[in-house]
Amino acid sequence: MVRKSWKLEDAQAIADEFPYTFYKPSKEVISKLRPGNQAKLIFEFDSQEPEAPRAERMWVEITNLTEHGFSGYLDNNPEYIQDLKYKDTVEFQACHIIDIDLDDPVPSITDKYIKRCFVTNNILYEGKPVGYLYREEPDYDDDSGWRITTGTETDEYMDDPENTSYVSLGVVLREDDSFIALLEYKAGVAFAKDTNGNFIELD
Repeated sequence: MVRKSWKLEDAQAIADEFPYTFYKPSKEVISKLRPGNQAKLIFEFDSQEPEAPRAERMWVEITNLTEHGFSGYLDNNPEYIQDLKYKDTVEFQACHIIDIDLDDPVPSITDKYIKRCFVTNNILYEGKPVGYLYREEPDYDDDSGWRITTGTETDEYMDDPENTSYVSLGVVLREDDSFIALLEYKAGVAFAKDTNGNFIELD
């Protein structure tokens, strides 16, 4: 048997590890898939090309429901995968699906935290915990208004724009979600972590 150069990535494992930033359709909407619907999958592959990505994301049109999941045909032309072509048969399971052609009735947690915030790189890249955050009126349409720090940054550190990143709330929650309950508060609030590790609202 000829070894395939590609395999399907377990999207459920990615979603479990990165729930705030990786969207995966809900079990409810996946259960509604029937022949004629489409599902997007991640095809991991081996390549000798140094500039090639590690995977291609492509659509499959479902033709059958199987005992273990779904069967269909590839509805894209791969750009890099050599041993896979348009109309080839692909068998897959619910865990492999990253998008579908149906509206999902279950709100996406990635959409909930897609608004951006300013966060210090101490948190984003150095693994330090969130210790102080406040919310002000947003500066931009995609801005949540949240400003997130460890609470230990110096004035000199904060004065350097290179020490701050503008990213989605989900990206910060991926590093530290201890403050997630506070994100429901409106602009004009500030919180700091006390000696017991609890966030308290500041006057």
